[in-house]
Amino acid sequence: MDTQSRAYAACGAIVGIFLLVQLGALALVTPFMDAGYQAVDDPQDPANSLVYVLFILVMTGVMLAIIKFDIQWLLRLLLVWTSAYIALYVFGVLVPAVVTVPVDGVDIHLLAWVGAITVGVALWAYPEWYVIDAAGVVMGAGAAALFGISFGVLPALILLVVLAVYDAISVYGTEHMLTLASGVMELKVPIVLVVPLSLSYSYLDAEMPDPTAGDGDDSGESEASDDEDAAVDSEGAEVNDEDTAADDERTAVNDEDTETNEDESDLELELDREAMFIGLGDAVIPTVLVASASFFAPASVPTVSVPGLTASVPALTAMVGTIAGLLVLLRMVLRGRAHAGLPLLNGGAIVGYLLGALASGLSLVDALGIGPYV
Repeated sequence: MDTQSRAYAACGAIVGIFLLVQLGALALVTPFMDAGYQAVDDPQDPANSLVYVLFILVMTGVMLAIIKFDIQWLLRLLLVWTSAYIALYVFGVLVPAVVTVPVDGVDIHLLAWVGAITVGVALWAYPEWYVIDAAGVVMGAGAAALFGISFGVLPALILLVVLAVYDAISVYGTEHMLTLASGVMELKVPIVLVVPLSLSYSYLDAEMPDPTAGDGDDSGESEASDDEDAAVDSEGAEVNDEDTAADDERTAVNDEDTETNEDESDLELELDREAMFIGLGDAVIPTVLVASASFFAPASVPTVSVPGLTASVPALTAMVGTIAGLLVLLRMVLRGRAHAGLPLLNGGAIVGYLLGALASGLSLVDALGIGPYV
């Protein structure tokens, strides 16, 4: 399999991971609610989103400080603990409580604890790419479901819009998100999902790519200069002879073919990598809207049910919109440097949700959840 085919296969795997996170979140929302995991008293309060955004900003600052002062082990410990903690929530509702241990009057779900501890130990002791991705799916589905039942549609929409803008600024403006990504990738925790381009790839042994590296602008400027020089030479060689003009046209056609081949070669060069990486947050944040749109859907909204899973039509169209944004993002990533994912992913989720909500008979006011404020 050539490099391009392997890269497209990796893109397909990333799409599969996103779908697992989304479907997992949809399957977890009702069990989480029944278990009393809703984190706020009023999930319809838009202020919930602003509090969460503030929390993200604070935690981002803390993580950047930890990386700056070279105490990454502390950050790794925190992230591994968080992964195991969320896994405990997930296993607590998915794994039957066939074995319980009474502790201080509370029955401890032993199998759930064993599963969560196993996730934590595996991440700490052997963070190979498939361990990272498996833990990431569990952690992503659990986190999205927790936020989905805690954020009504309006708070979820506010959250997605604010974080999309923040992601764009932090990647293209301040670039501190790239610095954070570079530091986190070295820690080998399920904050960054890893999809190898070959079965022989080992995340444990691989050198981490630099997300802050350029995207080949210099080579683009060089090609532009060459084109300008060629244009000057062509003008200098102009003659009125029709046969020579015809030769020039044939040369121009050949030049276009050469440029096309060079473009294809450039694409293959950009794909010359060992693995593809994408942030877990890129899967989780748009899925918050998917989970919220399903859990808080009015009774009048049609639903689609399969064994073990029921989702509203707006939630399903939000999923479709997210995947559409992901495909555009992956195409951009294959061209070179890192890109902000949330503008495309959140944008796709929001557009997909609104189309599904309107098609389900909701007014725009009801779809946006702004009825109590207008």
